Amino acid sequence: MLGLQMATDPRWVRIVEKNIEEILVDHAYCEQKAASNAISMIVQYPQYTDLVEAMSAICKEEMEHFELVHQKLKDRGLQLGFERKDPYVNDLALYLKRGKVNSTPEGVFVNKMLFAAMIEARSCERFKILSEEIDDADLRKFYRELMESEARHYTTFLAFARKYGQGIDVDKAWKDFLAYEAELMASYGKKETMHG
Repeated sequence: MLGLQMATDPRWVRIVEKNIEEILVDHAYCEQKAASNAISMIVQYPQYTDLVEAMSAICKEEMEHFELVHQKLKDRGLQLGFERKDPYVNDLALYLKRGKVNSTPEGVFVNKMLFAAMIEARSCERFKILSEEIDDADLRKFYRELMESEARHYTTFLAFARKYGQGIDVDKAWKDFLAYEAELMASYGKKETMHG
């Protein structure tokens, strides 16, 4: 369903289990950044009423998820701490900045939608692995519920890329981006972070 070409090595979960605080803190900030991204889309593209409505809903949902993850930290006697850098996200952004679609306003819009879609797809895949493989029963259930909720976000971003990316072969751009992300994943899955 997600279209990802390289699955996360299930052994990543064993790395995560060694530092639950790190994955929860990183996850909390992923949710906060997803909410911020949705707000940015509203600010940048107010002319698309359906996008504004969808991003508004995504922002609310992502902040609800942030609150849920923050509560998990508190329940375990842990603190939020400071935001961590996300090299995976930076690598995706660099690929798109190299102009794989184009630099027209439509191309920039499509890039932003594909960027968000890819992050949502990989996050959803990681949630699925955690929901199936982590030994912690509470977190297994937690990630199952979040996975089901997050799964539709990536399709929302792709749908808007296709709708408003006039003159751009969005399906080809997405396919190329998926191929790049698969190559990129060879160097990830080794840290106790959501995309690490």
